[in-house]
Amino acid sequence: MRIVADLHTHTIASGHAYSTVKEMVTAASRLRLKMVGITDHGPAMPGGPHRYHFGNLRNLPAELDGVEILRGVEANILDTSGRLDLPEYYLRSLDLVLAGLHFVCYPGGSSRENTQAVLAAMDNPYVDGIVHPGNPEYKLDYGAMVEKAAAKNILIEINNSSLGGRARRGSRDACRTIADFAKETGALLLVSSDAHFCTEVGSFQKSLELIDAAGVGEEQIINTSTVKVKDFLAAKGKKRFRPS
Repeated sequence: MRIVADLHTHTIASGHAYSTVKEMVTAASRLRLKMVGITDHGPAMPGGPHRYHFGNLRNLPAELDGVEILRGVEANILDTSGRLDLPEYYLRSLDLVLAGLHFVCYPGGSSRENTQAVLAAMDNPYVDGIVHPGNPEYKLDYGAMVEKAAAKNILIEINNSSLGGRARRGSRDACRTIADFAKETGALLLVSSDAHFCTEVGSFQKSLELIDAAGVGEEQIINTSTVKVKDFLAAKGKKRFRPS
């Protein structure tokens, strides 16, 4: 199985990542990736960009060094109502909207409360995927989450950085449970590096090993093909990919 698109990456705009857009794309090009998502954190993240940053992403080229660039965000879920830290005005202009829980933006709660926050975020019509849901800091009802993702055509991420020991330690068992539920329900998975430096772009191996062990087939992995990515985003109503 080959991943051709790394759709969850961060640049210096996130405030705690250390490469530019050009450096991230150049790294993707060297690895012969065909697409990269620039998904810097929303403005609630300390050090993160102002909302105007996301409006101005229209100035990024659609393609650079042979790599297509998706203009996106990793929005922060703020509360149990699923509220995000970026208004609709900006969300609707982006190619890709990922959403996740982060301890500096959402204080956390019981499994029921955390699950409520994620499920409510899925009701936002602009949300395309939920990132690093295996984070052990936030206990979730994984079955309910994956079931709703399958019903609403929302991606569930298997985050490679969560499996490497440097971030969200202890995620492996939860990620395996999520992959098992995905196999049962047919939910679509997103394999991502969550790169915060250019040398991490295209790091997928641990995620792929976990997915393979769960027996999830390539047809459920969205970013094994740019056609699959574009068709998915077109179905989600993204302006850039709507049929002309």
